[in-house]
Amino acid sequence: MADQSEWLVEMRGIHMEGRSDETWTPIIKGVDLTLKRGEVLGLIGESGAGKSTLGLAAMGFTRDGVRISQGSVTFDGIDLISASAETKRQLLGKRIAYVAQSAAASFNPAHRLIDQHAEAPVQHGVKRRSEAEADAVDLYRKLRLPNPDEIGFRYPHQVSGGQLQRAMTAMAMACRPDLIIFDEPTTALDVTTQIEVLAAIREIVAEFDTAAIYITHDLAVVAQMADRIKVLLKGDEVEEAETRQMLSNPQQDYTKSLWAVREFQRPQKPAPAVDATPVVSVQGVTAAYGKIDVLHDVSFDIHQGRTVAVVGESGSGKSTTARCITGLLPPRKGQIELDGAALPLDYRNRSKEQLRQVQMIYQMADTALNPRQTIGEIIGRPVEFYMGLRGGARRKRVEDLLEQIELPASQYIDRLPSELSGGQKQRIGIARALAAEPKFIICDEVTSALDQLVAEGILRLLARLQDELKLSYMFITHDLATVKSIADEVVVMKDGVVVELGPKTEMFTPPHHAYTDLLLSSVPDMDPDWLTRLLAERGIENIGDAAVGKMH
Repeated sequence: MADQSEWLVEMRGIHMEGRSDETWTPIIKGVDLTLKRGEVLGLIGESGAGKSTLGLAAMGFTRDGVRISQGSVTFDGIDLISASAETKRQLLGKRIAYVAQSAAASFNPAHRLIDQHAEAPVQHGVKRRSEAEADAVDLYRKLRLPNPDEIGFRYPHQVSGGQLQRAMTAMAMACRPDLIIFDEPTTALDVTTQIEVLAAIREIVAEFDTAAIYITHDLAVVAQMADRIKVLLKGDEVEEAETRQMLSNPQQDYTKSLWAVREFQRPQKPAPAVDATPVVSVQGVTAAYGKIDVLHDVSFDIHQGRTVAVVGESGSGKSTTARCITGLLPPRKGQIELDGAALPLDYRNRSKEQLRQVQMIYQMADTALNPRQTIGEIIGRPVEFYMGLRGGARRKRVEDLLEQIELPASQYIDRLPSELSGGQKQRIGIARALAAEPKFIICDEVTSALDQLVAEGILRLLARLQDELKLSYMFITHDLATVKSIADEVVVMKDGVVVELGPKTEMFTPPHHAYTDLLLSSVPDMDPDWLTRLLAERGIENIGDAAVGKMH
C-alpha cells in the first residue's frame, strides 16, 4: 500500500445522493478510492452501479440533482469539495480531463473539431494556437483517425461516431493532464480500431505519468488497461484488487457472475429452403455520399425468423447499407426487395404498409427517445400512426407492448426517458419498433452501450421476440461475442464491399478471409497480456507504428 503522500487522488467515505421530487436517495454508499500518478484504476459493474457518478466525483463534479452528502475528495492536496469555482476552472481541462461515453452529445455541433480541441490548451496558457493545432494533428494520427491533417477542420456531424470518440480522446489529452476519467471511451469503436485506441491511451498514460480512472462494462478491455480493478454494485463497493489477482481469483459471488456472462448462445438454425423468398433482399446495391461511392455492389438476403449479423470496421458500410434498406439513402444502383417485390428506393415514395414492415432500433437510446415525451407517448405514436388505434385502445396496446418487453406498464408508462436506465431505454426502443408490427427490424449496435449483464438480457429478449413473432433481424455490430450469441448468418464488410458471408458456424471456423481473420484476432481476451502480445505479433512497437502502417 502506498504512503498517503503518494496519492494523486484520494476519496474517503464518499456518500452521494440523487434527488427525485423532494426526496434524496442514496447512490454511492461510503466508497473509498485512491490513485497514484501513472496508475490506472478500472471501475466496473452493471448499469446503475454508480461508476460514472463516482468517476465524475473524482473531478469534484456532480450532475444536476446529485450531491456529495459525506466524505472528502482530494486532488494533489486540493480539497475539491470546498474548492472555489475559479480553482476548479483552473484544474478542469488542464490538469483533470474527462472522456465521455457519448461523443455525439458532447461536442458543440456549431464548431469544428480542431477549434474545440485547441480551446483548453489556449485558454489555460499551455500552448499557442498554432502549437495546439499541430499537437491535435499528432494526436489524431496516434489515434488512427483518417486524414489527420484535415479531419480536424470538419464539424462533428461530418465524421462517424467512432471517429468522434477518438477526437474526444485526443481533446482530453491536449493539455497532458495529470488525471483523465475515461467513461466507456471505446464503446463506439470496432475491434480493430479499439486496439489502437487502447494502445494509444496506454502509451500516453505511461509517457506522461498520467493517472486514469477507466470506467467500462467490457471486462476484457479493463484487463488490458487497469493496474487495479474496483467492482461496484448499486453504489456499494463489492471488492478491489490488483488486476491479475481479480481476474484469476475474484472473491465475491457478484464479481464471479460478471466473469461468467455471455453464456447465452442460440443454436445454429437449419438453412432456409432453396426456393424460399427472403423477407429482405439487397441486390447489387451501390450507394454514394455526394459523388463518392461508399457501397460497392452489396448483395445479401435475410429470411423469415432469421438474424443476419453485419460486421466490419467503422466506415465499412454497415450503417450505410441500413440507410439504403430504410430508404433514407436511395442507392445509385441496385434494388431492395421486400417479400420478393421491389421497394421504392426513396422512403418518401413508399406506402405506409411498406414503411410499417421495416423498422429500426437505434444504438444510442439516450438520443433516440424524445426526452419530453412519456414512455406511453413514445410507444403510442407508431401505434396510432400505423395501426390507427386511439384512446383506450391505444393505451391498452402500449401496455401490452410494455409487458412484452418485460417492463410492467403500471410502473413505466407515465415515466420520462430520463427516469430509466440504459437497458430500460433500449427496451423502449424495441417496443417502439414492435408497435408497427413489422416483419423486419434493423438492430443498429443495440447492445454496444450496455454493460454485459444488461446486454445479455436484451439479446435474450430479442431472441424470444423473434421466435414468438417470426421476426427477421439485420444485426449491425462490431461485437463478435454478440454475433456468436445471436446470429444465423454473418456478412463481413470492408470499405463498402462484402468480403465474406455465410452461416455463423462456417464464419467462426478456419480458414477465414484475411480480413475476417483480422477481426476475430482483434477480440480482446481476459488475459492482461493479450494486448501487449498482439501488438508484438503484429510488429507494432508503439502506437505510432500502428497509425501509419497496415496491420497484417
